[in-house]
Amino acid sequence: MSSEQTFTQLIESIRGADRELHMQAGKAINLSLTLRNWLIGHYIAEYELHGKDRAKYGERLFGELAIALRGLSNCNRRQLYRYHRFYHFYPQIVGAASPLFKNMPILSGDSIVPTVSPQSSGNPASLATRLSYSHFDLLVDIDDATKRAFYEMECIRGNWSVRELKRQIASLYYERSGLSQDKQKLSELTQQGAEAQSILNIRDPYVFEFLGLKAAEVMSESHLEQQLTDKLQAFLLELGHGFCFEARQKRILIGEEHFFVDLVFYHRILKCHVLVELKLEGFTHENIGQLNTYVNWYRRNMMADDDNPPIGILLCTDKNHALVEYALAGMDNQLFVSKYQLELPAKEEMQRFMDAELREGRLGDE
Repeated sequence: MSSEQTFTQLIESIRGADRELHMQAGKAINLSLTLRNWLIGHYIAEYELHGKDRAKYGERLFGELAIALRGLSNCNRRQLYRYHRFYHFYPQIVGAASPLFKNMPILSGDSIVPTVSPQSSGNPASLATRLSYSHFDLLVDIDDATKRAFYEMECIRGNWSVRELKRQIASLYYERSGLSQDKQKLSELTQQGAEAQSILNIRDPYVFEFLGLKAAEVMSESHLEQQLTDKLQAFLLELGHGFCFEARQKRILIGEEHFFVDLVFYHRILKCHVLVELKLEGFTHENIGQLNTYVNWYRRNMMADDDNPPIGILLCTDKNHALVEYALAGMDNQLFVSKYQLELPAKEEMQRFMDAELREGRLGDE
């Protein structure tokens, strides 16, 4: 770089350095998490084969191990099974790991690392550095090696996000490709509309748990959303209607997928949870469906015996219009609905708040 650079070149140099090192940091975190989980699977598999006291635990091994590892992120019984499966499906990962394994040796010199499937894409560097562990966590559910290798290849080629990989698996892309006469054309069309991943997907639950971060510290998608959520939280607490703050970016597990509720309150008068979802976009039926899902999950998993059913508040905005919808999932009793309408803030009141915050520029992106 020339010492006689212009101010514009100085800015570009700084931005370039930040961008490049951010990418390197993201790759390092993803690789470390992948190798950590692969190692856990390896250690368990080795113990099953060679552990001196393995007969003592037998089928209880994963349960006992989960109890002993309590406190380590994502080391419950289910996850330990998945790490074990990950190791067996992707033995070639060890080929990308030697520098990081120098203080964590492969357990026994005479043990045999599982044979790599001939269908696998095989290149450990590409697999370990181009796919995050969340990608692998989806891929290990695919028993067929050829099918798994197909998704590996397409995922790497298109730089797919985890969400995109999940969508393509659910849409039977592999099966559709097999039935397609012009497979190349189908692949091109699929890749054109695919969602690419960022180098470091900090919203990935595996990543921020691995780093010891809390959901609220990393989940905001934008500065605007973070500011608006801050204002909204304060607004609801100041209403004096009985709102008690409970959680922000509350993580819930539905099936095998993590979701995050923007704001969770407990209403001391209504004796129920109030879930608030904020969308910086226009209203869609998918939005209200998502909130209804959260409300139903809270009703089934978090509602105490003397609680009333939870309620959800959906706030949508495209920066010049606000829409407020209430989710009353599973409420057949009109008395409940009437009582909630009496105690909760009026839709018009919340719409005025949202419109004012956005219109007057108090939440401008910075």
